[in-house]
Amino acid sequence: QVQLVESGGGLVQVGGSLRLSCVASGSIFSINAMGWYRQAPGKQREFVATISSGGNTYYADSVKGRFTISRDNAKNTVHLQMNSLKPDDTAVYFCHVQAPYNYWGRGTQVTVSS
Repeated sequence: QVQLVESGGGLVQVGGSLRLSCVASGSIFSINAMGWYRQAPGKQREFVATISSGGNTYYADSVKGRFTISRDNAKNTVHLQMNSLKPDDTAVYFCHVQAPYNYWGRGTQVTVSS
């Protein structure tokens, strides 16, 4: 079993920045992809960004150029640097890990106020 704990969410003004972190612990043999999804009120959960074990990154079009995903394999940690935040970025952000099964964190709230 793998546990994921997210941190770094909060309230920020439009144009501001936040950095989310997620630490994986537990029965980890190997971690493949690590990533982030988000779910806004009344909407379905959507993909935000992912990073492979080799460091390849993929982003949703809505966050390209503003968000940067990175990982520290030695610490089983993934980060999401979010810049130029917009009100539409307001959501609960969930950490996702393939190790090799799919695991999810409980989420961290990000609120962007105008």
